[in-house]
This record gives sequence, structure tokens and C-alpha cells, in this order.
Amino acid sequence: MKTALGRNILLKRLAAYFHNYRRELAGSVLCVAMEAVFELVIPILMADIIDIGIPNRDKSYVLEKGAAMAGCALVALALGVLYAHLSARAGQGFGAELRKAEYRKLQGFSFSNMDHFSVPSLITRLTNDITILQHAACAGLRPMVRGPVMMVMALAMSITMSPQLALVFLVAMPVLAACLVLILRKLGPMYAGMQKALDEVNAIVEENLRAIRTVKAYVKGDSEYQKFSEGNEAYRQTAERSFHYAVLNLPCFQAVMYATILCILWLGGNYIHQGTMKVGVLTGFLSYVLQILNSLMMISNVFLLLSRSITSAQRIFEVLDESAAIQDGPGSYTVHHGEIDFEDVSFKYQENAEEYVLSHISLHFGAGQTIGIIGGTGSAKSSLVQLIPRLYDVSGGALKIDGHNVREYSLVHLRDAVGMVLQNNNLFSGTIRENLKWGDENATDADLDWACRIACADEFLSRMPEGYDTDLGQGGVNVSGGQKQRLCIARAILKQPCVLIFDDSTSAVDTATEARIRHRLASELKDTTKIFITQRIRSIADADQIVVLDNGTIHAVGTHDELMKGSEIYRDIYEFQQKGVLE
Repeated sequence: MKTALGRNILLKRLAAYFHNYRRELAGSVLCVAMEAVFELVIPILMADIIDIGIPNRDKSYVLEKGAAMAGCALVALALGVLYAHLSARAGQGFGAELRKAEYRKLQGFSFSNMDHFSVPSLITRLTNDITILQHAACAGLRPMVRGPVMMVMALAMSITMSPQLALVFLVAMPVLAACLVLILRKLGPMYAGMQKALDEVNAIVEENLRAIRTVKAYVKGDSEYQKFSEGNEAYRQTAERSFHYAVLNLPCFQAVMYATILCILWLGGNYIHQGTMKVGVLTGFLSYVLQILNSLMMISNVFLLLSRSITSAQRIFEVLDESAAIQDGPGSYTVHHGEIDFEDVSFKYQENAEEYVLSHISLHFGAGQTIGIIGGTGSAKSSLVQLIPRLYDVSGGALKIDGHNVREYSLVHLRDAVGMVLQNNNLFSGTIRENLKWGDENATDADLDWACRIACADEFLSRMPEGYDTDLGQGGVNVSGGQKQRLCIARAILKQPCVLIFDDSTSAVDTATEARIRHRLASELKDTTKIFITQRIRSIADADQIVVLDNGTIHAVGTHDELMKGSEIYRDIYEFQQKGVLE
């Protein structure tokens, strides 16, 4: 009962995405229903020709009824063509609306929400699962309407023609229903497993293509192919088991159909022999029998299609029903200075996690200061700065900018006021100009020149024949790692944010270029709070404040000279790096 109720709710929710295509949907339903009516008239006309026209040798009567049959067939054909047009518009529109809704939902996810789903799974849900629903809407609408209409009307006509023969259906229909129920019970879980197996295949493909250069460099093409083959084989086996049960539907229905026809022929033959039935009536009745059984086949196929569609719909609504972990603030305040305060901040990625990633962090970053953050691998440096633009929310304590809790700012304004340059920042398909304008879509060439000069990107842009109009390729494949980082820095500078965060974002840049970038940032962006996460002490030695993190806690805070005297960890890192330079 609960399952049926859940499916009804699911179907009602899906129906809402037909809102903009209600006319096309209603027109499709009407066309199918009318088409079925005209087709059901044809056996009656045929029976009249056999029982009246032919015995009486009335050519005009035969021609009249034949013309009526041809007219019904042509009208049914026209209605079928119109249905195809309307259902295509409704189905494709439904898929587009559902796809937009899911993509819009994904854009509102925080990092913690994204952690609930794998990227390949989200891609499958956004493509394959929606395609399945779209196919069900386009291909399933016709049998969904036509099947019940033809079955009810054909059953009524057959009862009218011969109530005695119609009793055969009282046995046949329950048998067919029982077969269908047994098949559907097996198929539901199998379809869910099949989509999960497809997720795994997509995961292998996505990972391999993203890291194709590493695969080539290590000559791991064969092993990656083997991994894909195993995943693909697992998907094939899962799909094969599912369709083994799905195809049982056809032989079951054929067996019942042939048994039903044999019973009717035997009984009808006896009635004709006894003189209680005419040949034309039996012929017409058999036509309705075939229509009834075909309708039942249509209905069973609809149930099979719905079973798979419901599995895909459940997967899609898992995404749509995911509550955004980070809610937009009221937008009562505006960031003007970039003064940052961590007040006993603690953080963990999952609420039920036993250990905190960050524990009891209390810091003050003055507006316009240059801040350095250093620490060993796993010390949660990146986690600390990701709290500032609310990519994650603090689990305990408070994080404030300009004296106001970050939750009191609107997300759009907060993230516009905070620029971030990540170590693995992404460039997008298109030109350099298009990528840079992510920072400011109204930026002029003079603005681009200014930002690129600060980021030292002008040094290589001048050597490119097309300059800002150079195509970067997918993911920025046409530029080196260091060039990509400098373009990402320029893009962030164009935002002219109050807070600018560099998360090890000059790791692919030589030390001389890095020094020039730091110098230009200090001279051109004096009022901007600049936060550098780095492994190089040389990069932050002149910072106003340096934070040393150790295992998610603050080990020490101070200037370079103060830390050299008071922090053993900082001093060890410095001496190790100096030793490496001297050697």
C-alpha cells in the first residue's frame, strides 16, 4: 500500500514538469483515444459486410461499408500522425524542464552536498535517467492511453456480440495479471542495480578521460581498458538479468492469447454448428479478442516501462529533494573592508563524524593585511579558508567578516567579495577573454591588461598571436600549468574583491615570477586582505601575520621573526627548505 502510494506521489510530481506542455499532452491523449475509437468501429463494419453484404450480394452495401472502413482507417492514421507530433513536443519539453530543474538544484549545492553524490552518478542522473523518463513520456503515452481505451471498448463490444464467448476473458485476464505482478516484483530491484552499475561504468570513463595524460605517461592503457571491461561486463550482466525477466512478459501473453483464441474458436464453431451464431459475428468477435489481448500486452509493457521509469525518477528526486546544506543569508550587510575574525571555530565535513577537521580556531585578520598560512599535509589549511566564502559552514563557533557573521550576508554578495584561486583551479572551454571575464563580465581590455600585468600573465599573452582571443581548449589544455595558474589569478583580481585567497595557487610558477606577483599584489591591492596558503616560507616571509597549523589546530601565530624564535615547527620547515636551497 505504501509502495503504491509512493509511486502515485512520484507520478504526480513528475506530472508537474508537463506544466508548460499541458496542451500538447492533452492533445496527445485525445488523439490516441479518438484513434482507438475509429479502429474499434472497423470490426463492426467488417462483420456487417460478411453477414449482410456478401450473403445478399449487395455490392452497394459492401462498397458503402468498405468506404466507411477506409474512412475510419484514414482518420485513425491522421490522428496517429498528429499524436506523434504532439507527444514528441510534450516528451522533449518534459525532459528539458526536468533536466533544467536538476541542473539548477546542482548549482545550489554546497561542497558538503556534492560529497553525498559521486560526479559520475550525478551525470548519469542528469542524462541517462532523464532520457529514460523522456522515452517513457514519448513512447509510453500511446499505449498508456490506447491500451485501457481499446480494452474497455473492445470488451464492451465483444460482450454485446456474444456474452457467452466473452466469459473466456474471466479466466484469461486474471492469469495475465498474475504473470505481470510476478515479473514486476523481480524487475524493480534489478533496474535499480542496473543504474548503479551504469554509475560505475561512467565513473571509470570519467576518471580515465580526466587523467588521460597520466595514463599515457605510465603506459597504463591496457590496465585501464581491463578495468573498464570489468565494469562494462558487470553492467552487461546486470542488464541481461533484468531483461531476461522483462522478456518473459511476451511469451506469457502469447501463450494465454493463443489458448484464448483456441477456446473461442472451439466454442464459436460449436455455436455456428448449432445455428446460434453467424460466421461474421465470430469473425468480428475474434477481431475484438485480438484487440483486447493486444491492449493487455500494451498495458503490461506500460507497467514494465513505468517500473524502470520509477527507478530513474527516484534517483532524480534524490537530487531534487537534497536539502542545501548552506542556506542563503538575509543579505542585511555588505562587505566593505575585509576584516576577518575566527571566534572559536570548529569544523567537520559530516555532522556524524567523530573527529573535527578544525578545532577551536581563534584568529583576527586585519583589513588589507597579508596573511600567510603554513602547515604540514593534512593540517586543514584549505578547509580553513573555504569557510570564509561559505563553501562549507562552520560546525561550531562563529566566523565574521567586518564584524558580521558570514551567515548574515547573501551568498552572492559574500562570494563576490571573496576571491579564491585554488591550486587546481579550472579554466573553461572558450577564449582567454571569456575566461577572464568570469571575474567581471563588463571588464574592458584595459581592465584585462591591468589584471594580467599584476598576475604576470602579460608575459606570455604578448607572445600569443591572437592575445585574449586565443582559444584555450577544453579545460585550458592549450596552456601550461603555470600559465593556467596566472590566468586564474588574473580572473580573481578582476573581481576586485575585499578578500583574496591563494590556496597554493603559485605552485606551478617559478620563484622569481611568484615574487613579482606578490610585489604587484602588495602595491596594486593595498586595501585587499590577501591570504596565502603555501608550502614555501620564502613566499610568506614578509607577511603581516603567519599562521602555523598543526593537525587542525593553531600551533603558532606571528611574523616571520617571531615564529623563528617561538615556533619549533616553523623553524624546522624553514631550516629544511634552506638546506634544500643550499644543497
